[in-house]
Amino acid sequence: MSEKDFTLVVMTPEKTLFNGTVSRVMLPGEKAPFVVLHNHAPLISSLSGGLVEWKANGVAGSLAILGGFADVKDNVVTACVEPA
Repeated sequence: MSEKDFTLVVMTPEKTLFNGTVSRVMLPGEKAPFVVLHNHAPLISSLSGGLVEWKANGVAGSLAILGGFADVKDNVVTACVEPA
């Protein structure tokens, strides 16, 4: 794990879809997409339909969602989503 990495957890109310260390994540915010990097300011945001995209160890991953919300705090991004 690099000192610039952080934890991403993507879950539904039923199960965890992704839990790992990433270097960046892009989330489809209700107003506009936004990127989270290491040491991002704390925030809570609603999510609209779109892609949750991340980069882990140089490899890109993504998940299509219908909506949800995200919490960013202390280098942990937790997204509770409805998968598409």
